Amino acid sequence: MKDRLDNVATSSYISLMRAVGIKVLKNKLSEYVRLAASGETVLVTDRDRVVAELIPPRTGRASELADALLAEAVRKGWLRPPAVPGSDPPARLPVTSADTIQDELDRDRGER
Repeated sequence: MKDRLDNVATSSYISLMRAVGIKVLKNKLSEYVRLAASGETVLVTDRDRVVAELIPPRTGRASELADALLAEAVRKGWLRPPAVPGSDPPARLPVTSADTIQDELDRDRGER
């Protein structure tokens, strides 16, 4: 099926959406991804039934993959953002004192 430009009414305004069959999408995927990246919604059809949508990234979505994944993890509650944005992480507290480590090294070396 050839791709076509359809008028679709959504929430009291009319926007243009492109519909494309799976077979054509497979052969021209990069072209349709560019359309979505430029702001167009592409409806993916299988036997004239809409089965998926390629949509532009949501506003606020980071452009870099790593940033987008981190933002998604924060939204899902898997990570917490820093208390003070842009600040360095707090200094790590030593596990034990340097004197204790030196004493243990001296003790280990003395047994040899």
